[in-house]
Amino acid sequence: MRGYFAIGSERISKPMNLGALMRTANAFGASFVFSINAEHRLRAAYQADTSKTAGQVPYYQWDNVDEMQLPRGCQMVGVELTDDAVMLPTFRHPPQAAYILGPEKGDLSPDIIAKCDHVVKIPTKFCINVSLAGALVMYDRHLSMGGYATRPIMPGGTTGDGKRTDYVPGRDRT
Repeated sequence: MRGYFAIGSERISKPMNLGALMRTANAFGASFVFSINAEHRLRAAYQADTSKTAGQVPYYQWDNVDEMQLPRGCQMVGVELTDDAVMLPTFRHPPQAAYILGPEKGDLSPDIIAKCDHVVKIPTKFCINVSLAGALVMYDRHLSMGGYATRPIMPGGTTGDGKRTDYVPGRDRT
């Protein structure tokens, strides 16, 4: 997969959610993790991060959106459940992206929305946990940009790394 991505949250208040987001970001190969105006105790966040992300992926903590510095060419993608956001399954991810999620009990601030190049939404009936939302966004990026074979029409899939096109039928098709 070409390009890079980062993921973070604005005003995150639960350290375990930050730790889970950091761990998942590490698993999906994030280049860095960040927070803006976070209300957390990092020691508690590290307890939820059993992969020890801090030693492998940089973590940036900014007090406000004006302090935030993204690499040149990096597009900010807000993740927010709004009427005018693009549905995540139809979104083409930028090669260089920083995804930002809102707080557990609130929305992305107007200042953040104004800085976003894109705003996407996960097709759910209501808001979900911030670390789960981050995992879904990273999975969608990985799936859409990872060079995997297209899914077959019938139940089943491909074996190995998923990039080969050898079809393996489901049990009901053998």
